[in-house]
Amino acid sequence: MSENESRLIRCFGSVFPSLTEDEIRAASDDATGSWDSLTSVTLAAVIQEEFSMEIAPEDLPELHSFAAFRSFVHRINPAGE
Repeated sequence: MSENESRLIRCFGSVFPSLTEDEIRAASDDATGSWDSLTSVTLAAVIQEEFSMEIAPEDLPELHSFAAFRSFVHRINPAGE
């Protein structure tokens, strides 16, 4: 597991404390019942803080799953992979 992925799992765990690591990896706005638009904004804020990066509001619609956030973080911070 990459450093970015470990950090991202911790971010998701802080927003979804009841999910296991495997459930976090499979998390999406469709599959995770408590994930709504406020959750997306909260995740973005937590991830921005953790990775010292900016997530533009227009990027939020594409960030609908753990995999999407992982890809986004990788594009911004490929050294952590």
